[in-house]
Formats: sequence, structure tokens, C-alpha cells
Amino acid sequence: MSIAEQDQKGRATVDQAAIGRIIEQRVSDPASIARAWAERRRPTSLVGSTGRLMLVAADHPARGALRAGDDAFAMGDRARLLDRMVRALARPGVDGVLGTADVLDDLLLLGALEGKVVIGSMNRGGLAGTAFEIDDRFTGHDAATIQRDGMQGGKMLFRIEPDDAGTVATMQACAEAVRDLAEAQVMAMVEPFISHRRDGRVVNDLSTAAVVRSATVAAGLAPTSAYTWLKLPVVDDMDAVLSATGLPVLLLGGEVSSDQEAQFAAWSKALSHPAVRGMVVGRSLLFPPDGDVEAAVDATVAML
Repeated sequence: MSIAEQDQKGRATVDQAAIGRIIEQRVSDPASIARAWAERRRPTSLVGSTGRLMLVAADHPARGALRAGDDAFAMGDRARLLDRMVRALARPGVDGVLGTADVLDDLLLLGALEGKVVIGSMNRGGLAGTAFEIDDRFTGHDAATIQRDGMQGGKMLFRIEPDDAGTVATMQACAEAVRDLAEAQVMAMVEPFISHRRDGRVVNDLSTAAVVRSATVAAGLAPTSAYTWLKLPVVDDMDAVLSATGLPVLLLGGEVSSDQEAQFAAWSKALSHPAVRGMVVGRSLLFPPDGDVEAAVDATVAML
């Protein structure tokens, strides 16, 4: 199934007309989404041609985080977001996607998920800029749905705020999600941070010591770690971070950088460590400073 059109170079494109077709499909035949998940061609492995896992992420909007670089609403235009995602997913070496149900269902209807690794985003309740941001409740995918729809895993955000008692509820929920995903024999992707509230905003501590601490706590969640992978930010001393765990690590692409060359150099250095088994990159690839999605994706794949 695909309701995307193609440009003159044969690439799938998404515009407002395509969004209209998605909406019409949802209105006239909502059950077609479940059928499409059941019929979707699934990947044979978590890693593709590079031997590592390369994922494009777009679960930010469900947490109210729409900014990319200087554009405060970059991810708020669904046609623009889907167009860039479809283009990224079509590039050689891109293995799959991380997203919430609305985005993944849209991509499914566009025919962009055939043979791709799909990771469902599980806890999006800690809305950006709210008083309850640290209370990252599970408002997205659950393990049962991930298993039913033939997805390859679930991802959870686990922020540890030492001065916020709400952290422990998130910690318990993440542990339960890791357990449930392991029982379903699919990946549990945990993204941990030590976080602090500054001037009303939650800010992640990207010091080496904080990232090491968050990684060790996340690795110990649940009664098994058999299916747990960590999603970690790239910081100055990645050797120390990557030496803190025996779990597979995916690098977090992070915010759009004005110095893309420096960002790529940091990624390339971290990728040399054997613990790093791939990357999960969202805004940095979908909204690069020069606007060239294909070039940004290809450069990242080349590093893998």
C-alpha cells in the first residue's frame, strides 16, 4: 500500500494532497491501518547492510518538542515532516524509524515502512515545558501493541531528576516496559539522562560523569537485560561512557548543530568503539542547516 506520489527522479514525495489522502483513508477505512501492519514486509535483522542499525527518529512532536535549529515549528508541519522522513528512509543504509503511532501509521500508509525496522515510542507524557515534564508517563505504544503489529522494539525516555520525586514513577514504569518487551522478545531501547530544572526548563546534564551514571542506572532496569539497548548522547569522553556498560549502544543524534562538520566528526569518533551498534538521528538529519536531507543521511551512513 502506498498513497505517496513520485517526483521526476522517481522519489516518493509528500505534500498536502498526500496528507488529504491519508485523512480520507483514516475516515473511510480506519481498519486498513491494522491490515497494513499485518501485511507489512518485516526486516530479517535489526542491522542492515552496514552491520549496524541506522534509525531516523520523529517522536518529538508528541512531546510538544517541535523545534529544529532556529525554526520553532519545524516539526509542526506534517507534510513537511513526512516528506523529509520518506526521503530519508529511502536512502541506502537507513534501516528504519523510531516514532509515535500517528507518525508511523502515516508512514505505513505512504508505503515507507516495507522491510524497515520499526521502533514504537512508548512514553511521551512528559510534555516539554510543563510542570510535569519529568513525569514521563507511558502514553504511546505498549509492548502488546508493538508485538501485535510486528514492530522490532519499543523506546522509552528515562530522565533522572534528583530533586523531583516524580522520577521514581518513571523509573518503575520503564523497568516494567523493559520486562514486557523482553517477554515479547523485541528490543527495549532506553534513553537515559540525568536532568535538572533550570529557569522552569528541564535541561539534560551532558557531562561525562552524568551520562555514565545514567547509563549504569538504565542498564540495571527490569529482571532481564537480554533485549535492552541504550540510546546515549555523544559527549566529550565517550570512551568512559561506553566502558560503563556491557549493553549495545545507539548514539543519539541530538539537536541540529550549526557546525555540522564538527558534529559528524564527534559521531565518527564515537562510532569507532565496538559497543556502538548504530545511530538514532532525528532533527539533525531531517532538518540539516543546508536543507539537504539526502546529503546529511548519506554522510551519516558512510560513517557507519
